[in-house]
Amino acid sequence: MKLALQNGWVVDPANDIDGRHDIFIDNGRITAMGTPPKDFVADREIDVNGLHVMPGIIDLSARLREPGEEYIATIASETVAAASGGITRMVYPPDTYPVIDTPAMARMIQDRADSIGSTKVHPLGALTVGLDGDKLTDMAMLMDAGCIGVSNASRPIQNTLVMRRAMQYASTYDLTVFLTPKDFWLAGNGCVHEGETSTRLGLPAIPEAAETVGVARDLALIETSGARAHFDLISCRRSLEMIDEAQQRGLPVTVGTSIHQLHLCEQDIKAFDTRYKVMPPLRTEHDREALVQGVAQGKITVICSDHQPHSVDAKLAPFSEAATGIAGLDSLLALTLRLVKSGKITLGCAISALTTNPAKVIGLDAGHLGIGAPADLCIYDPSHEWVLDEQSMVSRGRNSPFMNSTLTGKVLYTINGGKVVYNSLTNQTKP
Repeated sequence: MKLALQNGWVVDPANDIDGRHDIFIDNGRITAMGTPPKDFVADREIDVNGLHVMPGIIDLSARLREPGEEYIATIASETVAAASGGITRMVYPPDTYPVIDTPAMARMIQDRADSIGSTKVHPLGALTVGLDGDKLTDMAMLMDAGCIGVSNASRPIQNTLVMRRAMQYASTYDLTVFLTPKDFWLAGNGCVHEGETSTRLGLPAIPEAAETVGVARDLALIETSGARAHFDLISCRRSLEMIDEAQQRGLPVTVGTSIHQLHLCEQDIKAFDTRYKVMPPLRTEHDREALVQGVAQGKITVICSDHQPHSVDAKLAPFSEAATGIAGLDSLLALTLRLVKSGKITLGCAISALTTNPAKVIGLDAGHLGIGAPADLCIYDPSHEWVLDEQSMVSRGRNSPFMNSTLTGKVLYTINGGKVVYNSLTNQTKP
């Protein structure tokens, strides 16, 4: 199918494009910008005047609950939600039921997502069998089955020797190791940051050291193993400083954080509101400001949704027993644009953190609008105000502390592989 996007304001930091251009798509790829190719006759033309055209968002952390928890959400429901949020690719952590520790599981997830046709799903293979931290998986076979990296998800590998061997194995195949650093013993059964809020509410606490000790250990192992690593959900200023210092020494590490860590801190948790229960926990305002500054300075190169949909009942339990996580697919772009509107980061920085930088982490030629690139695009109205509520959310998860917030920036079209998979103007979402 040949598609022409006319009169849009194209923002593509990877190619230093920020201006009004027409885009021409043929056979799932971008074939020209500005002037159409010779003999190009579009099968469909879309006038996107007044709208911003950017590469499709690549979300490096999103749980979809299938397989194992289809009563909460499914690959179908959440990939459709992702498309409505301008997300064209998602990375799926391996903590499914059963775990993504076999090629069969990795292929099943990709085949399921491909059959739906909304958003591409890239699984992470488990570092250890069953994520139990003892026996290494066959990472070579997981890579052959389509896994773009390996991870032990949020379950720390307590045995340092096992972790070192896992990194060595991953480096042999040039697989990126996704790390969510946490010291198992320091974290304990904590559910909020150790500080003012944990004291006020009397809740079990997780000290900052639970993350920084994990970061220190992982950096030491990266240096000795030669593994390439991505710290995906950093929450502390000190963690960022440690990783930045390691990068200055040439270690092959990148850093990401979740969008809620850039907007919320421990003081936002009031009256045991479980919508604010996340892991790693919300830290201090000083940490939050440091993370935002880290994005602005290019030290944090990736922003993800850390999407974790839950049923209503899962968040009705007492705070220490309630499920952890926020449903973030629907609001990822708008909340990132809120940082731009506040003047804390530039639009180019924001879009890079959602597109080209995540693509680099997982080694894909995506996240940009260069000639020949996959035609994955997000088209949004930068001035459109809307309310995040039960009616506007597409994800089955309604567990968001941003519910009933007025957001600015609404996705109107999502194009994946040259096909329009979401069109808000006619309320059409494929499938």
